[in-house]
Amino acid sequence: MPALMKTSFTAEVVWLGAVQNNDRKDLLSETANALDLTFAGVGGAFHSGLTRASCSRVKSQYAVGTEIRNTRQLSIVSAEELEEIAATLELEKVDPARLGATVVVRGLPDFTHLPPSSRLTGPSGVSLTVDMENRPCQFPAKSLETAHPSHGKGFKAAAKGKRGVTAWVEREGRLSLGDTLTLHIPDQPAWAHMEAARLG
Repeated sequence: MPALMKTSFTAEVVWLGAVQNNDRKDLLSETANALDLTFAGVGGAFHSGLTRASCSRVKSQYAVGTEIRNTRQLSIVSAEELEEIAATLELEKVDPARLGATVVVRGLPDFTHLPPSSRLTGPSGVSLTVDMENRPCQFPAKSLETAHPSHGKGFKAAAKGKRGVTAWVEREGRLSLGDTLTLHIPDQPAWAHMEAARLG
């Protein structure tokens, strides 16, 4: 029996880009019409690589700087959630480039809370595995503040639960604007002890 279940839920790729510099103070993705994704992610991008140095997001598991498997090669965000963030910040729109985004999709409800280990598969055969929710951080806030003074500071609060997901490439392939991605989810129930585990 398959462990992953293909669903009828799909999303359209409406924006693509990648952060091609290593200066986190100037977080800005370069836009693209297509990305050729390898097992290391986007070639030359800040978050590319089969491994990475661990960061504060996993400090409960590893000392910061420990070499670990890179499961955050990509940052995928929802067009609908970006619109909600923009409305909260009283902006006409939020430029995904200023969030360091790789992919923007439209059509999947409550995108940020997709089950970890879900797959998004494209027409080229490319398959992206969702790692987990991407928590809002200071770097997009600073980048937004550069473009929209007095608005960027509110990003972390506005983007809570709407920042999208991190993901990694399970199968190589090309991802292009206009592609339809199909959602596949783990065929298992939610863990019944999640709340007890969070309470410690």
